[in-house]
Amino acid sequence: MSTLPWHEDVSPGRGGLPPRAWYARSDAVLLALDGAWRFRLSPTADTEDESFAAEGYDASAWEEIAVPGHWVLQGKGHGAPAYTNVVYPFPVDPPRVPTENPTGDHLRRFDLPEGWPEAGEAVLRFDGIESAARVWLNGEELGEFKGSRLPHEFAVGPLLKERGNVLAVRVHQWSSGSYLEDQDQWWLPGIFRDVTLLHRPEGAAGDFFTHVSYDHTDGTGTLRVECDVQGRVTVPELGIDIRTGESVTVPVEPWTAETPRLYDGELATGDERIPLRLGFRTVAVEDGVIKVNGRRILFRGVNRHEFHPERGRSLDLATMRRDVELMKLHNINAVRTSHYPPHPAFLDLCDEYGLWVIDECDLETHGFQDLGWRANPVDDARWTPALLDRAARMVERDKNHASVIVWSLGNECGTGAGLTAMAEWIRDRDPSRLVHYEGDLSCKDTDVYSRMYAPHAEVEQIGRREDPGPDPRRELPFILCEYGHAMGNGPGGLADYQRLFERYERCQGGFVWEWIDHGLVHPEHGYGYGGDFGEELHDGNFVCDGLLFPDRTPSPGMVEYKKVIEPVRIEAGTAEGTVRITNGHDFADLSGLAFAWTFAVEGETVGTGPLTVPGLAPGESTEIALPAPPVERTDREAHWTVRALLAHDMPWAASGHEIAWGQLAVSEPVPPTSAAGAPPVRHAGRITLGPGSFDARTGEPLAIGGIPLTGLLLDVWRAPTDNDNGAAWQPDERYGLLWRELGLHRMRHRIDAVETDAEALTVRTRVAPAAQDLGLVTTYRWTSDGTRLRLTVSVTPEGEWRLPLPRLGVRLGLPAALDRAAWFGGGPGEAYPDTRAAARTGRWEATVDELQTPYVRPQENGARIDTRWIELGHVSTGLRVEGDPLFWFTARRWTSEQLDAAEHHGDLTPGDTVWLTLDHAQQGIGSQSCGPGVLQEYRLDAAPATFSFTFTPTFTPLDVRGARGTA
Repeated sequence: MSTLPWHEDVSPGRGGLPPRAWYARSDAVLLALDGAWRFRLSPTADTEDESFAAEGYDASAWEEIAVPGHWVLQGKGHGAPAYTNVVYPFPVDPPRVPTENPTGDHLRRFDLPEGWPEAGEAVLRFDGIESAARVWLNGEELGEFKGSRLPHEFAVGPLLKERGNVLAVRVHQWSSGSYLEDQDQWWLPGIFRDVTLLHRPEGAAGDFFTHVSYDHTDGTGTLRVECDVQGRVTVPELGIDIRTGESVTVPVEPWTAETPRLYDGELATGDERIPLRLGFRTVAVEDGVIKVNGRRILFRGVNRHEFHPERGRSLDLATMRRDVELMKLHNINAVRTSHYPPHPAFLDLCDEYGLWVIDECDLETHGFQDLGWRANPVDDARWTPALLDRAARMVERDKNHASVIVWSLGNECGTGAGLTAMAEWIRDRDPSRLVHYEGDLSCKDTDVYSRMYAPHAEVEQIGRREDPGPDPRRELPFILCEYGHAMGNGPGGLADYQRLFERYERCQGGFVWEWIDHGLVHPEHGYGYGGDFGEELHDGNFVCDGLLFPDRTPSPGMVEYKKVIEPVRIEAGTAEGTVRITNGHDFADLSGLAFAWTFAVEGETVGTGPLTVPGLAPGESTEIALPAPPVERTDREAHWTVRALLAHDMPWAASGHEIAWGQLAVSEPVPPTSAAGAPPVRHAGRITLGPGSFDARTGEPLAIGGIPLTGLLLDVWRAPTDNDNGAAWQPDERYGLLWRELGLHRMRHRIDAVETDAEALTVRTRVAPAAQDLGLVTTYRWTSDGTRLRLTVSVTPEGEWRLPLPRLGVRLGLPAALDRAAWFGGGPGEAYPDTRAAARTGRWEATVDELQTPYVRPQENGARIDTRWIELGHVSTGLRVEGDPLFWFTARRWTSEQLDAAEHHGDLTPGDTVWLTLDHAQQGIGSQSCGPGVLQEYRLDAAPATFSFTFTPTFTPLDVRGARGTA
């Protein structure tokens, strides 16, 4: 018998009912106990005082909080959220936790609803409480439990009264269960999922299991419903009427993530009618490949924590539905439920909309890694009952979902006998699905070889089945359960991964980390991250690493990912005037899509029309002749854009929604014409050259066409991104830190000569960091034709440049009034060398403020790629810049140095200058905040370079009312 208090005992709990399947609706009477509860917070876990649970206890002086909810997110005096990635925020002494253990006592009074049946049973259900709970009803103790993101039920029928029921719940923030829940997220205690009273009619099923399969060779589905009581199963659409336990095989349409065909059925037991939603599909590993219904599948997935910026992990159905719709809108077809089972209603949505699901157990012990895995619970037999309880509660709850095709044992737990016991139990209970666990490289307990953040070269090696692991592992399918760390600006290199997934059959895709930034609403910072709530230990903004911003606005990374994983490829055909269409779906043909073309000259659309494409089967390609161009050939740049659109409304999008697109260049970009011929003129400390005015001593441009300029200099610094800075455990060079150590953020500019001749003003400089013997010899050569200014920049590195450069270009300041941009080039959003797949060539417009990307931690952002020209203006005044070759631009109301110094958006104060950066080149982004760095082909190594910009004052009004454009 343990002498530890119950919340420190390693057992999963006592008094509860066995785990069973969850279903949202039946004829049973439901009473939701959500809403306002009385609440009292204590600083310690006083397990002796149970007086508050007694009948007649007066809690009128207690405050109220909302359930579901986390008490730390509901008002002052309730403690604060805390974020850690790996480390435990308390001393590691399993299973003990600190005496300083915030404990929330909750009280809810309720009456039974009118018409509550007298016969039958009643069950009290908790869908999620962090981290341990003890429960009383009407003064009688029901029991206690751990397992925060798993359901727990109690039989309460004999205790219920018609009126005046009192439900008491004591919740401890820390418990032995906390050691199993170290899951790279906010620690948020409370009753955060639904509390429900459920009437169970006489003869109701205690549990049921729908065994559903599909035979792709003859198109039939087999159904057998296992139930603990006798009943009947009917599926009217299929003419099925059988007893529980019987098996029937009938012709069906299969369920897949692309074609989520569900059949409505019913399980009748006694007086209960349980609705069934049946999806016929079979999952197997054949020839080292995951196949569903006989076909290889490719995961275009995301890892999804449950999160809301105000409510933490307490999500309503509308938010869950929005998540699923956003996934479908962005071509995502799979979800790994990192690192715990989600709210069960989310899986209903996955069934309905169509998403492959890896359902992950509520288990992670990552904090033991830094301790050499000493005392790791998954390798300690005393903890095995708790591990098996968690596995059972996941599998039993979610076993009837067609979308769930893989069970995952947990995340980052090391290895141990407890995981083996879980795998064996799951396989015995449900052999129809695969078992996943990334942490065991021997793969003895898994059906899938899974890795996190393996670099591209290793993925290719694995795809060739040349990885050096044990032989059995080489015969397994391979997935990246985490890759593409979406922290801040990025991730880079997604397209390079996707090419490997599509090339090698064994490489079956992956799951980007992760779905959403976990930025909590903060009174000062807008969104707060680790350290903003006074945590003793924290991991900073590592919690903000999602494809969505906290308000669920898609980030540029999400837009890029949609393009990279689009299931239709649209490319130039082998013959001139043709386009090649490839169906990259696993199951769906192209009959559900409509295709359209546009023809644009210098980014302006001059013609549109439909394009007839046959309903290609998965994997098929065809080449289609494009129509004759709607205009005669000119010397101007032209593009075809071909788009694949939904032909019909879907539950997640209206017809016309864009699934995929491709652009075909008809002609090459036209470089700006020469601007030369006007001589520079010196007078009164100034040099004039065409529309430009320069300081005669420094050669600095002061104005162009009456528009003041300031600070035009070579620029090699960018505010390091999270991926530039990398993670502390990375073995590779972390360029953001090395750039700062080298001094690239404080470059000095020496003027060696200011020269004029009959054709040009030439300024010779050397740009270098203090304390270093390397530099960039830079020449600025200005010419003019009288109305335009042309700047040619030549850069020659001196010394040994071991590091790549962040960027290479020039920066200049313009009046703040020039706050509207129009450009011809890549857009509408930001792009960098390895995040450019989603940038399409066109004419775009935006305000300077709209050009900024609001990453939760400010950093380099907003660059537009392949720019031919940009105009910045206001009312009737503006400046046009053309580049040779194509260039990047950013425009901001603050400098890169100010951006670099900012920790939150409130630290950025707009000034009286718009800082325009014109880049010849940029370093790639990579994924080194947790994954691999920048691939060699996207490095910006220091090398001789020459590039030009032509400046023209403009007087055409710019009317930018919002980011928009044409392509």
